[in-house]
Formats: sequence, C-alpha cells, structure tokens
Amino acid sequence: MQSYLDFEKPVAELEAKVQELRQLAAQGDAVAIGEELTKLQGKAEKALADLYASLTPWQKTQVARHPQRPHFSDYVRALVSDFTPLSGDRQFGEDAAIIGGFGWFRGRAICVIGQEKGCGTAGRIKHNFGMARPEGYRKAVRIMQLADRFDLPVVSLVDTPGAFPGVDAEERGQAEAIARATDASLALGVPNIAVILGEGGSGGAIAIASCNLVLMLENAIYTVASPEASASILWRDSARAEDAATNMKITAQDLLKFGIIEKIIVEPVGGAHRDPLAAAAAVGEAIAEGLRDFEHMSPEELRASRNDKFLNIGRKT
Repeated sequence: MQSYLDFEKPVAELEAKVQELRQLAAQGDAVAIGEELTKLQGKAEKALADLYASLTPWQKTQVARHPQRPHFSDYVRALVSDFTPLSGDRQFGEDAAIIGGFGWFRGRAICVIGQEKGCGTAGRIKHNFGMARPEGYRKAVRIMQLADRFDLPVVSLVDTPGAFPGVDAEERGQAEAIARATDASLALGVPNIAVILGEGGSGGAIAIASCNLVLMLENAIYTVASPEASASILWRDSARAEDAATNMKITAQDLLKFGIIEKIIVEPVGGAHRDPLAAAAAVGEAIAEGLRDFEHMSPEELRASRNDKFLNIGRKT
C-alpha cells in the first residue's frame, strides 16, 4: 500500500478515485468506465509530476525520509551479485547500522559500504535507524583497507540521519572513529564513489563519503546537521525545521551549484519509493559511468584528485 506524505494529499485523493474506478471497471462495464478512468489517471499523473517539480527543501527532506524509500540493502540486491558482507571491527563488536562487503557489479569485483536504516520496527531497531556507533566506522575502515589491498573500487551508499549520539558511542570514541574513517576514505589508492540515497547527515555521512565522486539522488538531502537540530541550535526551536531546511541549502540542486557534489541522479516521478527498481537502475548507471572515468588513474592521481576536490570546496574561481 502506498504511503503518502502530508503535502501529497491532493495526489492521494486523485489516486484513490483512480483505484475506485479500476475496481468498478473490473466488476462492471469496463468500456463505459474506461474513458473516465484514462482521463482521471492522466490528471493524477500530471498532479504528481507538477508537485514533484517544485518541492521545497523541507518537502525534499520528507521525501528523503519516506518510510518506503529504498535503502542500502535494496540497492545491493538490485545491483550487486554474490554480495558477501563482513562483520565486526576486530576491536569491540559488530554494528548492524553499517553494512560492508564485496560482490560483483556488472562483471567487476567491488567493495560496497553503506548505512542500512532497516524496514519495519524490528529491522529499524536492529540497524539503529542507520545511526552507526564507533565500531561501525572502524568496520568500514577495515573493509576499505581490504579493498585498497586487493585493488577493488569502493562504492559508498550513504543513508543516515547522523552517527549515533548516545553515551556508549561517545565513551568508545565516536569522534575519533569518524575521523579515522574519513582519513581512510581520503587515503585510498583505488577509486571511491559515494551516492547519497536519502539522508546524508553530518559526520556520520562524510565518514564514508569522502570520495573521488559524490553523487546524489534528486530528492536526497546532505547536511551538516538535521533541520530539526539546526533549528534548535539557531533559534532554540525545533519547530522551525522548515526554515532551517530552506536556509541551509541541503538539496542536491543547491549542493551541485556549490561543487559539493558532482552529479544529480534523476529519480522516478514521485520519488524513488514509487519505483525502486528504476531508481536502482539509475544509480547503477551513474556508478558505472563514474568507475569508467577513473579506470586509468594511478593511486597517486586518485589521491591527489580526491584531496584537491575537497580542498577546493568553498574557494572562489
């Protein structure tokens, strides 16, 4: 069953009427109802396209958090064959918020790392809503270093509100773990590509997104802090999250202008959750194109290109 966001109510009403007409057509005179059904369906599709063509930053934030939006595991199932995840950081334990391992992408062995938010109550609790603890980032470092050793490109699929802010995570060195993961990403001698799937929140995202190429889905967000947290800091009022989202420039379209990301991946009309397979196909094409661009670069060239990319963010040209 399709889940609708608050701002999608006009579309929800039209699509509900379309569904009613389909049921009537199945029960009675399909020919008589067919013309009206076609008109109404066209009207619903146009309303959806018009709505998503002019989303506000806050509405994009809601789409990025949509409960039916495909997650890390969905993209891996669609794009990577024989995926073998690795567990544990060899220091403390396993963190299910970050999944990483090796598999085959279009006939090429690659390393894939990313945050998994989980589906359903049990899944979200298991994966801690995609908010990793230090052991998750230390696991990511271990896997990235293995990929570097065996000359395998690294693909990071980012989808997290941020690193877990709990006391236990702080006690085990959350900031240090994030810093080391960021350093490991920058130091790789193999190409690495990051795709912001939904939320790219704070250091929890940048820890695995310090890559040669940063791609972003059309309705994803990438931000130093969530709009709610930023509103609390700026105005001491989390209810002003919509104002924060607008002023922080967190959308793919804004970040492309600033040079923080390199490319926007177009989503199916109505968001990736309406057609996960089409969204995965678009992500796969963007990753394949990115890997081709880095095929003939040496480890030294890859590191230099990556470092220059981040050092030049914010500089006037």
